[in-house]
Order: sequence, then structure tokens, then C-alpha cells
Amino acid sequence: MSALPTIRGILFDKDGTLLDYQASWAPINLRAGRLAAQGDAALEEHLLVLAGVDPATGFSTSDGLLAAGNTREVAQAWHVAGSPFAIAELTLRLDALFQAGVANVVPVCDLGALFAGLSGRGLALGIASSDSEAAVAATAERFGIAGRLDFLCGYDSGHGAKPEPGMVEGFCRATGLPVDAVAVIGDSAHDMHMATAAGAGLRIAVLTGAGSAETLRPLSHLVLPSVADLEQALFA
Repeated sequence: MSALPTIRGILFDKDGTLLDYQASWAPINLRAGRLAAQGDAALEEHLLVLAGVDPATGFSTSDGLLAAGNTREVAQAWHVAGSPFAIAELTLRLDALFQAGVANVVPVCDLGALFAGLSGRGLALGIASSDSEAAVAATAERFGIAGRLDFLCGYDSGHGAKPEPGMVEGFCRATGLPVDAVAVIGDSAHDMHMATAAGAGLRIAVLTGAGSAETLRPLSHLVLPSVADLEQALFA
């Protein structure tokens, strides 16, 4: 695009955007499949493949279910595919597993410095994730950015789920910003579709997740290697 709109707020996705998706989630994905299959090795492999995960490495394919979906969607798909757990119980167990995984996730850059710099420019900042709200809050606390956030939400926060527009609309309500003054930054087609549905002023895709440049470029205004390049792209 020839000229960037004036941006006053930034809404970040979490996994694959602030966190290196494959480095952070490959081992967690494998544990999730093992949990859901309850010792059935063949079922475990089937569930992981169904969710877009390589059962040998835990790596996700572009926009696979575990990379782009929320816990309830994963639990429902795995229950239908043969997991012995009821959907509600599996959702709770997976959310607990994912929240515990926060201790070992890998940031894509110095998140404290990134958020301090953006906050210092007067920008409202938020995180909108397909993970649970508790896991989002735990991640923000771990990396020292909770005090920089004007808004955070997960799939269970009452704003709906990606790719619906509700999370962006919730950010706008919390900050008082018009949606065309908001940039949405994410690593998946779900993030870009959410931004489009809400009418966000700027859609920025990053390549630190399970999405690819080929899938994300047609859906976004900008494609960046990572959020580490964000300030230069917006303000240089």
C-alpha cells in the first residue's frame, strides 16, 4: 500500500506473533495429542494429523487446527475423531496443559522492549488470542508486559472467536479507538480475516508462526519477518 493509515492502537495475536510458534508449541502439541488419545498410539497420530501437526516433530502446517483454532474447536474435533473424553472435559484438560506450557514458550524478540517502545509512542496495546484468557494473562506476566496492556482476551473472554470480529471490537470498546485507527498483527489467515471483518485500519502479517508468506500476503497490507521489525515498518 502506498501510505499507511494513522495507527493509534495495536492488537497482537499471541502464538506465532509474540511467541515463536514452532519453537514454543511443537512439544506442547505432542503432549496435547498424547493426552487426548489416552495411550492409544494410533489414535494419537490420527488426532495430531487431523489438527495439522506432524506427529514426529510437533510442527504445525500452515493454518492447521492447533495453530489457528481455539481449544474448544480442537476438543470438539478430537472428540468426534475418537478421543475418549467428553468435549467439555477435554477442553478443560487442554487449557490446563496450554497454560502450564507458558513456562517454556519462546518469545520472538525482547517483548518488554517492544511494548515499552510502542507504549512510549502513545499507542494503546492489546493481545487477542485463540488460547484461553488465563494463558494470555500468564504470558503477559511472564514477559513483563502486563502493565503495558490496555486489553487482553482469549477465546473464552466473551468476545467470540477468530475469525469473527468481536475481539477487535472489544479492543476498540476498551480503548475508545475507532477501528480504522487499529492495526491487527497476526501469523494466520484467521487473524487477517478477523481484522478484515472488523474493518481494522491495518492488517500486518508476520512469519514467525504456522502461516506462510504465500497464504498471508493476499490477506494483509504488510508482511514482516517478525514483530521485531514493527516499529521500523510503522514509524521509520
